[in-house]
Parts: sequence; structure tokens; C-alpha cells
Amino acid sequence: MAGGATAPLACNVASSHELTLNLVLPNGATRDVPAGTTGRDVVASIGPGLLKAAIAVAVDGDVFDLMTPLRKGGAFVVLKESDPRSLDLLRHSGAHILATAVRRLRPDAKIGFGPAIDDGFYYDFEVDKPFTPEDLEAFEAEMVKVAAEKFPFLREEVSKSEAQKRFADDPLKLERLAEFSDDEIISTYTDGPFIDLCRGPHVPDTSYLKNFKLLSAAAAYWRGDETRQMLQRIYATAFWKKDELEAHLHRITEARRRDHRVVGKQLDLFMFHPFAPGAAFWTERGTLLYNTLVDFVRGLQRADYKEIKTPLLYNKGLWETSGHWGKYRENMFLVLDSETSEHDFSLKPMNCPSHYLMYLAKKHSYRELPLRYATFDVLHRNEISGALSGLTRVRQFAQDDCHVFLMQSQIRDEVERLTKFILGYYSAFGLTARLKFATRPETRIGTDELWDGAELALREALDATGLPYELKPGDGAFYGPKIDFDVTDSIGRHWQLGTIQLDYNAPDRFDLNYTGEDNADHRPVVIHRAVSGSFERFIAILIEHFAGAFPVWLAPEQVRVLPIADDFAPVAREVTQRMRDAGIRATLDDGNDTLNYRIREAETMKTPYMAVIGKREAEAGTLAVRERGQGKKQEVVAVDAFIARVLEEIRTRALPVAVES
Repeated sequence: MAGGATAPLACNVASSHELTLNLVLPNGATRDVPAGTTGRDVVASIGPGLLKAAIAVAVDGDVFDLMTPLRKGGAFVVLKESDPRSLDLLRHSGAHILATAVRRLRPDAKIGFGPAIDDGFYYDFEVDKPFTPEDLEAFEAEMVKVAAEKFPFLREEVSKSEAQKRFADDPLKLERLAEFSDDEIISTYTDGPFIDLCRGPHVPDTSYLKNFKLLSAAAAYWRGDETRQMLQRIYATAFWKKDELEAHLHRITEARRRDHRVVGKQLDLFMFHPFAPGAAFWTERGTLLYNTLVDFVRGLQRADYKEIKTPLLYNKGLWETSGHWGKYRENMFLVLDSETSEHDFSLKPMNCPSHYLMYLAKKHSYRELPLRYATFDVLHRNEISGALSGLTRVRQFAQDDCHVFLMQSQIRDEVERLTKFILGYYSAFGLTARLKFATRPETRIGTDELWDGAELALREALDATGLPYELKPGDGAFYGPKIDFDVTDSIGRHWQLGTIQLDYNAPDRFDLNYTGEDNADHRPVVIHRAVSGSFERFIAILIEHFAGAFPVWLAPEQVRVLPIADDFAPVAREVTQRMRDAGIRATLDDGNDTLNYRIREAETMKTPYMAVIGKREAEAGTLAVRERGQGKKQEVVAVDAFIARVLEEIRTRALPVAVES
């Protein structure tokens, strides 16, 4: 990442030339080159055309820019624009170009770090006052100039003392350098007048940055430490192709337009109050939406799951047994014991341990397994106030949580069953998902032997589904490996939602058993399963996915009945009641405002159907129906036929023909 010093090198520059590296090309041919040869020289030896297209090289999967001396042999690949890894290099270099532009216009700015991130890059600066939109415009214009000057990214390896001399005027860099030992070799990169402490890699020169955009500036603590000074972080993005940049900027614009915090207020779904930070207040309309979602999940689980409720407050002994007191306490809301004046209690941040207590309350036979406990209990997690964000990051929430107790021999079938359940749930909302397999993290509980067995069992079960998946090494839960469901919404954003987590640790820690066919005690396996993640966050995603234009079955208000004049209000009232009796969420708007005004109000609330009643409709038993998104187009439909139509859409959970754009 930009601004990050290199790790110690395997050998120093002087001795590296005594070694020979064997490079294996994609076609099987080999090249033997002296250690320290640059990637550029190797590519040039293959052919001038390839050198012209080359962005960087990779050796055994490790990416190096063309100017970096190679110190190991192995599979040698040339990265072109078509290689997804090259985009990180472009963005990494974009961060340097941004810093170059800022230092040209604001020489007083002290430089921090500037890495590539998922959708772009950023750079941190220490300045006297926040950057303005006008500043960003000026920086962007200057970046265009820096790119046009085609400065090469020149790499140099220096000692710690030399690096300290070069960054004598940059206290943030000096702090980073102080963390390295005196004998480490450190790399710097220079583009034109700007020099940065950086491990690389980079594109060959600044002219490669053509399609980019500065997006915003925000405050950020130095090195993410809230006790340190506040810096100004400039966010930006870059792509190889102009149309890709334009598509990304369109998604950003769409995301702002669909922002659940704005749309949720417009649709009168929820609110927040300073007296309860991080906890949502659901309005009547929002509660209808929330309960409809819960009822949907509850209905899917009714046949095969046992729904339970457990307490919210527990003695710390439970969390010590589960391992959370040592690993997770800073994220828990601790409660003082009134007798001891010590933090001996906590509001539960997850349901798992309470479900183990329920399991322990009875003896269980192998005939009962798999045993699936499901709950919708409220949970609390102590998120810092600065991280709270609408419904997507809250302190109080509820999950569609399930814990499955099963035998080792049942894992494969259960994982396949749960995977189909989760994917089917998402499809009801027009959402698609990619699967990711996450393995043991560095901080974990349980023996390596236990983890070996858990990872093998879950991978075999995942392979048996026949579904493609991506590997996420080190991203498992602290108690076991997991399958994550990465959901894509209507504007192409990814959200990590559902999960299937295999846990061999909890049964040991809580001494869970079942009586086997041999009449002896055996240890079950636990699977943790969530589908929505949390209802709060999932509703936020749905609001933005549908831009508030929910499918009929999910909409808080499904039909708004509008009499043209007071004379037709009694008929409209009767029709509204008929719809309600049939199970349709219908409302009557017979207010004094004009019909056009009332229609606009219904459109603003994104009501799926407006049923207008005038003289002709009142006499014929019909409705002039306007469908959301169809403008002034309307069709005359018999009341009974319209009720049947809406009920069928609710029954089938029909999706809109196209999610609103």
C-alpha cells in the first residue's frame, strides 16, 4: 500500500546477484536470470509487444511492478490490463498521484498512508482545516496534469537512516519508520517531485491514470486510533476503461438516491432518537414491513424448526464458558450487579450460548437430530458511536437466528439443505448470492486438530452442493469455519448477509451430548445459521435494492383507495373494507385535497396500487386502477377481479417487472 514501508527482504542487494532464479512461463518455457533482475528486463527478453502491454509481473502469485528486483523464482506471469490484479496497481498509483497533486497545491500538507481499497483508493493528509469541494476540484485538475507529465514510478531501496533523512519534514512517515529495525531495507517510490515511503507495486508511470474521480473528503484518525490526531482522508476511484468509471459513478449516484436513511424517512418507516443511540424506532408502517419479513421467515421454518425465546441478560459465567468474555467483551454491553457493584452481567450480543443452555435442559436421542432451534430475539452489541449508520450499523437488532444440533454423519445433507433454504429466501427478493468459504482466523479457540476436522467436514459438504465458491483464508469465526453468502443487489453492490458456521468447539465447552443408537453418549456438532444477517440491516438493503418500491407482498401499504369526490366516499369505504377483510393492506384517502394531490401523495409513498372511484366506477362496481411506475396509465377492473389479482401477487410473492431504476 502507498505509504507503507517494506517488510525485511530475504537477502540484501549485494548478495542477491550471486543467485540464479528459475522462472517458469505460462507456456512451460523457462528463464534463468540473476537474482535482482527486474521484471521489466524479463518481460523485454520475451518480446517487445508483451513489454508494451505489461503492467506488472507475478511470481508464484506475488505481484511486483516492472521496476522491482526479483528475489525468488517460480511461476512467472505478466499482468496486463485484463488481469483483475492490475486494477489495484492502478489505484495504488492513483493514491501517489493524488498525494503529488495535493503537495503541489498544499505544500504544508503532511502525508500519511494511501492504499488501494475495494472500490478505489484514498490518501490521508494532516492539514489545518478540512478540504472543501473546491479543493477536491483543484486537486483533481492537478492530477490530470501530473498524469500528462508521464512521470515514471522510480523505486529505490534505502536504509532506515537514509529514509529518515528523506522524510525529515514528514512526522507521520518518521513515526512509521521508527517501528523498523536498523538493518531492514526499505523502499521508496518517486514520481516527479514527490517521494513516498512505499512497498509498491506500481504501474510504470503516471500516464496510466486516465479514468479517475475524486469522490469525497472525510475525517479519519491517524492509523485508525481515536486517541490520535484527526486527518483529512480523500476518497477516489479509478478504472482502466471510461465506461467502467461511468458505471461506477452511476452506482454511487443511485446509492445516494436510494439511501435507506432518506427513503425510510420519506416512506415513514423508522426513526432514531439521541436518547436511544443505535436503536431504531419502527413506525406503524415500518412495523408492518418488519413483521411481514419476520412472518415470511417464520412460515418457511414452521415445519422443521423449533422456535424458542431466551433471556436477554446473563451472568458472565455463561460468556466465560462460551469464550466470549475473553474474546468479545469490549463489544458487549456490561451491566453492574447491584450487590457486588461489578460487571458480572451482560446483555447478550448473540443467541448461541443461550441455545446451548436450552439443549442442555433435556436429554436428547440421536432420533431427534438434526434439532433446529430458531429465534428472533433482540441482541445488543456495543458499537462505537462513530460507527453507527442508519439501520446498517446499530446497537440493538434481531437476527433470524438458528442453531442446528446434529451428528457428524448429517453435516453434508444439512449444509445442502441450509444452502438451498438461504438461496431460495434471497430469490424471493430478486437477490443473487455468491458463496465464500472462510477458514480459521489467527485469533481462535480450539485445537488445530479440531479445526482440521471442522474445515474438512464443511468443505466436503460445500463441495457436495456442486455450487461454485470463493476461498477466504483466515476469515472464519473464532470458533469455527463458515460459509458466507455475498449478496448482489439491483445496482451491483455486494453485501455479506447469510452464514453457515460449523462449530466443534461449543459442544466441548458446554459438554453437549446425545444418546446414540448404541445407548452411549456422543458429542453433537453445532451449525450456526443466519439468513438475513439482522432484520435491521436486511431491511436497509431491501429499501435500497427496491428504491423503496417494494413488491406488493412486502409493501406496508398495498392499495390506496381514492374517491374522486365526497359523494363516492361511502362506496370507497366499503371497497376498502372488502380489501382489508380479504387480507390486503388497503387504506382510504378521502381527504379534502384534490384528486391529483392525493395521487401524488400515494406515488410519493410508493404505494403499489391506487384504486380511483368516480361515478362510473361506483355504479358499475369497478375501479380505475393505477399501478405504481406506470404514470397516468390506468385500467378499469371489477372490484372482485382486482382483489383476486392483488391476492395472487401476495400469494406468489411476485416481484416487480423491473426493480426501479
